[in-house]
Amino acid sequence: MSGGVELVCGDPAFLDLTFAGLDGLPGPGEERHADDLLRTPGGAAAVAIGAARLGLRTALATPLGADPEGDLLRAALRAEGVALTERAVARTPVTAVLPWAGERAMATFQPEEPLELRDVAAFAPRAVVIAGTRLHCAPEGVELYVTLGDAEARALAPVVARGELPERLRGARALIVNAREASLLAGESNPVVAARALARSIPRVVVTLGPDGALAVEGETLVTADGVAVEAVDTTGAGDLFTATYIWSELRGADPAQRLQWACLAAALSVRVPTAVAGAQSFPTLARAGTERGLALPPDASTEILGGSE
Repeated sequence: MSGGVELVCGDPAFLDLTFAGLDGLPGPGEERHADDLLRTPGGAAAVAIGAARLGLRTALATPLGADPEGDLLRAALRAEGVALTERAVARTPVTAVLPWAGERAMATFQPEEPLELRDVAAFAPRAVVIAGTRLHCAPEGVELYVTLGDAEARALAPVVARGELPERLRGARALIVNAREASLLAGESNPVVAARALARSIPRVVVTLGPDGALAVEGETLVTADGVAVEAVDTTGAGDLFTATYIWSELRGADPAQRLQWACLAAALSVRVPTAVAGAQSFPTLARAGTERGLALPPDASTEILGGSE
């Protein structure tokens, strides 16, 4: 395969501080003790690492902070082979993650971090994954994957209702959202109904359903994938790794059903340990887990090396 960056991630990157092994979430005025404190990349940095471990040539276009937190992220990302922009900003976003009982609570500090078109275009990527509020930072001619958060979905909902979606979103390869975001955006509580409503304006809508799997609507076609049963320890970053794997599988030639199956498997396997990065699978490990479950490798991934481990 020729050189060059295959995927650029353009959303905010976080340093996640994970308090692992809590016996409960603290209430007001209460202190709880963790077994460990883990400092790992999160947000777009987790997407980038997830994609890089699967073999995609990946870059993070988001400028990182000129602070100790930013230095930690740079070192972690470079160790995974992720290319970085040279531009820096003052502060790095940080999230405190408290996993407990298969879920987690979070507190986030997110300073302003303006992304610019030049940050993304400098990598001349084949594909870009970026939030719906940053579409202006995606170069023309790339394969565009769009994500949303709750706040962005709420902000875009009136635009969807008026049928005035941004042209770039109408031309995206896919919108990838969770069931809550799809519901907020479409004003429909049923995820299938919400996806079908959004697919009238967007070429493909992918909706994650947590442990129940995922679905995708393209035109009139509905594709579904079941979830993979695992014991959840920390669900942080499962959606990020779903996104990374979905894009990897499509860029490697997988069909619509395979994309969902591989992405659901990667997301499920990731939640068995604390932190998104610890749960991100290498290509050999994910490939073995998938083939053991009867999944066919994406056609252009079949020549990847299957020996080795994480």
